Amino acid sequence: MMKMTQLTPLASRRQLLLSGLALALLPVKPLQAKTEDATLKVASRQSKPAPPPGNGKKIVMIDPGHGGIDSGAIGHEGSEEKHIVLEIANYIRHKLSSHKGIEVRLTRESDHFIPLFQRVEIAHQHGASLFMSIHADGFTSPDANGASVFALSNRGASSAMARYLSDKENAADEAGGVKAAEKDHYLQQVLFDLVQTDTIKNSLTLGKHVLNQIRPVHHLHSQHTEQAAFAVLKSPSIPSVLIETSFITNPAEERLLGTTAFRQKIAGAIVDGIVSYFDEFDRHNRRPG
Repeated sequence: MMKMTQLTPLASRRQLLLSGLALALLPVKPLQAKTEDATLKVASRQSKPAPPPGNGKKIVMIDPGHGGIDSGAIGHEGSEEKHIVLEIANYIRHKLSSHKGIEVRLTRESDHFIPLFQRVEIAHQHGASLFMSIHADGFTSPDANGASVFALSNRGASSAMARYLSDKENAADEAGGVKAAEKDHYLQQVLFDLVQTDTIKNSLTLGKHVLNQIRPVHHLHSQHTEQAAFAVLKSPSIPSVLIETSFITNPAEERLLGTTAFRQKIAGAIVDGIVSYFDEFDRHNRRPG
């Protein structure tokens, strides 16, 4: 059975740290994913990551941002982020599912609210090889434009924009009435920063591959993967990125996001980035020694 959740080889010290982290977690009742109104239901506490599926397939968890009472950013013409990103996520699932050896799952398949930490939990329960949150965010100025890719930072944001967007995204739970103490259990783990190091490296690698594929088809707001403390990216073991496909608060990009052609084009670029990332992973694993 091939474990696909890490690109960087794990050292014995890191395995020991992961074991320590697992022991530090509160006991939780095992969960089984259920489909109800095309949604995945999970418990309110993070569980130990599930092993990869026995069929050897890589599990890609796509997370359409926001949903339900949380509309996300709203454009000048009334477009809501939650609807746009769900459609882009479905295009990603359709295009990526045609690739052999990959299974795609969504954290939400309909317009409903999911707390940020539960999105991470869904990925853990499905033994995901990577996690990707899809957004079309807004900014205070309508001039902000272009696509961006973000990975987790545990040392502060890499730019003022990254800090602004992470603060904005991390406040999304407030729309659903989730208390602050329930949001982010991973930060309560003493070993988090040590365990997270390799995962962040792999997330940055994933971000690089996605940016390389978006660059030819859409303007980039930032030419490199930005970093900030996004709560939805805080899995200790699953490479995770957040993609801002465009700024919905930019009038031209709001119109662009409203077209099927652009949604399919950006979805195709994201899929190509994922496939390129897995190709590098496979080459790395086949390397002698």
